[in-house]
Amino acid sequence: MLEALHGTHAVVLGGAGFLGSHLCERLLGLGARVTALDNLLTGTADNVAHLVGHPGFRLVCYDVTDFLYVAGRVDHILHFASPASPVDYLRWPIQTMKVGALGTHKALGLARAKDARLLLASTSEVYGDPRVNPQPETYWGNVNPIGPRGVYDEAKRFAEALTLAYHRQHAIEVRIARIFNTFGPRLRIDDGRAVPTFMTQALRGEPLTVHGDGLQTRSLCYVDDMVEGLLRLLASDHVGPVNLGNPREVTMLELAGAVQDAVGRHPGVRHLPAMQDDPAVRRPDTRLAERLLGWRGRHSLEDGLARTIDWFRGRLAAAAEQG
Repeated sequence: MLEALHGTHAVVLGGAGFLGSHLCERLLGLGARVTALDNLLTGTADNVAHLVGHPGFRLVCYDVTDFLYVAGRVDHILHFASPASPVDYLRWPIQTMKVGALGTHKALGLARAKDARLLLASTSEVYGDPRVNPQPETYWGNVNPIGPRGVYDEAKRFAEALTLAYHRQHAIEVRIARIFNTFGPRLRIDDGRAVPTFMTQALRGEPLTVHGDGLQTRSLCYVDDMVEGLLRLLASDHVGPVNLGNPREVTMLELAGAVQDAVGRHPGVRHLPAMQDDPAVRRPDTRLAERLLGWRGRHSLEDGLARTIDWFRGRLAAAAEQG
């Protein structure tokens, strides 16, 4: 399936971010040419430094909410430009809304001008605090549009609606992925999501901070599995949306224990007040991805954590050297 990406030109918006950088790397490995655009608000050029010098790779520092133009042939556009962690989108709420709305509009305009296929990185957050578990693609969600998390939830819901409007009115080829929690190397130590927070705290020997009673659940997918699913969706004939994630559901207390076991330190947990609109459950119904894409994650949570530890050790060591 992925052989079709060989020899193509892919433009990755948010290409210096966590998922974007992994996608750039994998696309180059498949023989594609890659142009990465990123304003480096939450991404970093360090994530793609090892790709600089590759004849098929180019990084451009650019805000995709501005007019978007790329010279020459473009076959695929992967729209991954957005703050994605609560820490980031609560810090930059307006930028989050703008990239979900204006950035998606500009990306679709480029897709129309170049007759390119666009893959939209949507999110499990479109389901809000779900009343259905697991969440199938047919579920409309339970979102608070005026709560603090609404800036991200509604930006992605609008992006989905706009993407399908371009598909229906202008016959643009689009694919929509609803991405559930993903982790792995290149997450920032200050990212704010559970895995980087827990891993950083465990490596420092600090108690792991759990919001509320810790019984809220998440489903965590290792980044290599997610990239495989995303590229299979891109190369497929299915518009979507399609859930991509690990269907194994764990509580935050269980995740804290798994991280401590992986690190080999057990400093315990410290409870903090619950966060507003924090979803009580999160688990993808992945039957559609399994049937249409032949995709299911290969890495267990424990395996993924073991593959991630060295990254965080390195980041913490570098931070200590810088003072």
